[in-house]
Amino acid sequence: MSTLTTLASGQLLAQEETLSTHVGNPWANIGIFLVFVCITLWLVLRASKNTKTAADFYAGGRSFSGTQNGVAIAGDYLSAASFLGIVGAIAIYGYDGFLYSIGFLVAWLVALLAVAEMLRNTGKFTMADVLSFRLKQRPVRIAAAASTLAVCVFYLLAQMAGAGALVSLLLGIDSRAGQSLVITVVGMLMIVYVFIGGMKGTTYVQIIKATLLIAGTAVMTVWILALFGFNFSEVLGQAVEVSGEPGLLEPGLQYGADFMTKLNFISLGIALVFGTAGLPHVLMRFYTVPTAKEARKSVVWAIVLIGAFYLFTLVLGFGAAALLTPEQINNAPGGQNSAAPLLAYELGGTLLLGLIAAVAFATILAVVAGLTITASASFAHDIYGQVIKKGQIDSKGEVRVGRITVIVVGLLAIAGGIGAQGQNVAFLVSLAFAVAASANLPTILYSLFWRRFTTRGALWSMYGGLGSSVALIFFSPVVWGAPTSFFPEIDMALYPLTNPGLVSIPLAFFLGWLGSVTSKDNEDPAKQAEMEIRSLTGVGAEKAVEH
Repeated sequence: MSTLTTLASGQLLAQEETLSTHVGNPWANIGIFLVFVCITLWLVLRASKNTKTAADFYAGGRSFSGTQNGVAIAGDYLSAASFLGIVGAIAIYGYDGFLYSIGFLVAWLVALLAVAEMLRNTGKFTMADVLSFRLKQRPVRIAAAASTLAVCVFYLLAQMAGAGALVSLLLGIDSRAGQSLVITVVGMLMIVYVFIGGMKGTTYVQIIKATLLIAGTAVMTVWILALFGFNFSEVLGQAVEVSGEPGLLEPGLQYGADFMTKLNFISLGIALVFGTAGLPHVLMRFYTVPTAKEARKSVVWAIVLIGAFYLFTLVLGFGAAALLTPEQINNAPGGQNSAAPLLAYELGGTLLLGLIAAVAFATILAVVAGLTITASASFAHDIYGQVIKKGQIDSKGEVRVGRITVIVVGLLAIAGGIGAQGQNVAFLVSLAFAVAASANLPTILYSLFWRRFTTRGALWSMYGGLGSSVALIFFSPVVWGAPTSFFPEIDMALYPLTNPGLVSIPLAFFLGWLGSVTSKDNEDPAKQAEMEIRSLTGVGAEKAVEH
């Protein structure tokens, strides 16, 4: 191990000056980016030829097989937070950073077992289709669309911040203005992808991205283990030695130092475990397959791919800690988010860096596209089509409004990403999970499993969960007063935790119950029975979807 340590230290010292400005050859990095963009744009343009109806734009014409959709689900779920953020968090915080991997993986299982197939059997295009099935259409659709848009915007902040960090690192851009320009370019490219290709084009990008991401991380994982004689204990030992942090392999480096950080961890864990089951862009993916059988097949593929990936992040994170110093990671453009591309450069030089960077870029672009198509569907289908037009709108009109929404959401994502520069993307995604778990999950579970649930309960739960989670985030150290805050110079943090889940999620469940038991509304028992049968058996689901 001492020989490896000496070699790594010598390499780090020799490259320290170069890495402070850029990694690898910027022109080579740009070239690999352009190849990827050209290939995916060609696929999107091909997909656009068959994107004519609302079902085409929002659900890809329901033409994908279970295998294709399973890979695409993995692509949707494995975001920049999973790759850039978690590897960086493990490299800096060790054991505590790996808790993000565990949380994201367990959360996926909760989503699959509790809600995914039932939602697919009951819905049409969006989560609001399900929530309004047995309740009053207009108010529930408005509330569901509002929560969907809020979750998508929070999630987009993380992805755009990751895009800025990654591309800025590769091109040697270390000024805030330069990174802002990069985020703007990435955002405009994403708008083009979704505007032209819709869900079909987005799905093809997701499949390519997931394949490249898992293959790339698998290669890096084997490479790291080979350097240490396939002895993971050696990797951990050198990670402790290079980082200079004896507690890297023990709990408490990020969470657990005092009572408040322990509460922070509990809040984070609750948000991660329950958040996925309320993420609209992941749940929407189940509407792209033709049958419930294909939906179940999607689940199998997604579990295998996602589970393998999170095992890879453990090796990549501690491998980065073993081969890179904390200063080298933190001082690079993008901070912790740069650990994965820096590790790729350390292992394989410019070529591997360019390939891994293209994979990371694909990861960001695909997830951003998925979020944008979800936000577009939520507004165009639920607000404009069903509330404003009361269902009296043709497919082409709905698609036209959806494309306008894509542009608006894209511009909001660009503005938010510029403001979120420097934040760890895994942490930013945890905020989106908290909002999703607070605003969406209680209403979804109550709608599927509780017959006494009413429209008032749904509205109280969604608005209460959404309002409390957003308010707690706004008045927390995430925004005010801490060195990593959006406004570090001003201390207006009234809520001491960095994640609202500990308060907002139980509050949303309580409000859903309270609103229902105090409501005098009598929901239609026939609709309740129909929803229960359809959600559990899928009977009638295909017919409803076609219409």
